[in-house]
Amino acid sequence: MSKLDGLVPLEKDFLIEDPRWNAHTELEESLAKALDQAQHYIETIETIAILDGSEISLVFTDDAQVKALNAAHRGKDKATNVLSFPIDEEADPLGPLLGDVIFAYETVEREAKDLGIAFMAHLTHLCIHGFLHLAGYDHIEWDEAEKMESVEVAILAQIGIDNPYAGSDPVQMPE
Repeated sequence: MSKLDGLVPLEKDFLIEDPRWNAHTELEESLAKALDQAQHYIETIETIAILDGSEISLVFTDDAQVKALNAAHRGKDKATNVLSFPIDEEADPLGPLLGDVIFAYETVEREAKDLGIAFMAHLTHLCIHGFLHLAGYDHIEWDEAEKMESVEVAILAQIGIDNPYAGSDPVQMPE
């Protein structure tokens, strides 16, 4: 377990429900490092406190499962790339359970191809995006979208991933 500036990293539970995710052998290590950097950023720059030893669950599934969750919890009968289910984004400090971030394989793969970027770069962006939702960020209103995207871009830059929003206005996530 690594420490960034003395912060205790999140406990990360990885649950791979769809075997296609196993082809990405660097998945757990890469996303764990990205989440440590995201935690470090929001705690030191954004001054959002997370209890030491807090936990996040990452679920890697398929479009069918995400579609069912999206319909049940958001009233949207379609798959999406990532869903976040915070335990309590209003808590201060956050934790000990932050919540779940759930990824849909087919959608993530299709979007990466459509965007012409590496699968892991896109997944890392979505992971940080989902984590930020657990930390209370949102993108419903324009100013919220701008703030959330600026934090995403800053974290991604620290881990060597290009700005996924370069050349565009902040966009709200698809319905």
